[in-house]
Amino acid sequence: MLTVFTIPKPFAGRIAEIQLNAIRSWRSLREDVQVVLLGDEDGVAEAARSCRAENLASMLRNEHGTPRLDDAFAQVDRVARHPLRCFVNADIVLLDDFLPAVRRAAAVGSRFLMIGRTVDLDMVTPAELADAGRLRAKARAVGAERGAAALDYFVFPAGLFGELPPFLVGRACFDNWLVWRARQVGPVVDATDAVVATHQRHDYAHLPGGKDEAYYGEEAAWNRKLAGGRSRIYTIHDASHRLTASGGVRRNLGSILRTRETARKIGWKLGLR
Repeated sequence: MLTVFTIPKPFAGRIAEIQLNAIRSWRSLREDVQVVLLGDEDGVAEAARSCRAENLASMLRNEHGTPRLDDAFAQVDRVARHPLRCFVNADIVLLDDFLPAVRRAAAVGSRFLMIGRTVDLDMVTPAELADAGRLRAKARAVGAERGAAALDYFVFPAGLFGELPPFLVGRACFDNWLVWRARQVGPVVDATDAVVATHQRHDYAHLPGGKDEAYYGEEAAWNRKLAGGRSRIYTIHDASHRLTASGGVRRNLGSILRTRETARKIGWKLGLR
């Protein structure tokens, strides 16, 4: 049904634990879910072997060694066994509510994109990872929902985006552009109310310049230029449909005039959120 792929960071310290948690959760979704890890960072090949995932080691990178999104998507297209793809950040734990939501989103339209907010948690234990109900309850009770612009997973059919620009992975704007591009060709479905996906908190020690570099540095500016400017920086508010917790689907009428997204940006500028 689904080919899940990611571009991990080096497996070192706390990041190693976080990424292994995430990959194991994807392998637990269903036996025939294909998991692909891209890159040759330290520990990636070993993690692929231990988690029964596939590893595509060779990737195109820029002069600073940052992976390119277009190459990642193209490489996965060559090995994918399923028509649906899920590009997900390597720190995201997915549970047993994820595949049912994918099926519901796919019923909205054949050329769809499914996205959703994730919930921040400081720690996911092995016992919680083995008990989806327990982890879901913990996330709902103590987790902090991430913002509308924080996009951590994308489910889509092969070829949805067409030819991708050479965006740099792990830097701002490319994820928001994916939402804009998907809205040009089909429905974008917000699965937040149907999926509890956990983002395991971490620092940015792996990146010189830290979080500011990822969001506001030179490579982030490169991505923003490739995206075509701020008018193509879409968020969860721009989803055309929403999955409900009760199993339904409804239109997001606010996405037509981008009312909630406009309000979010005004609030951000005023320091209200």
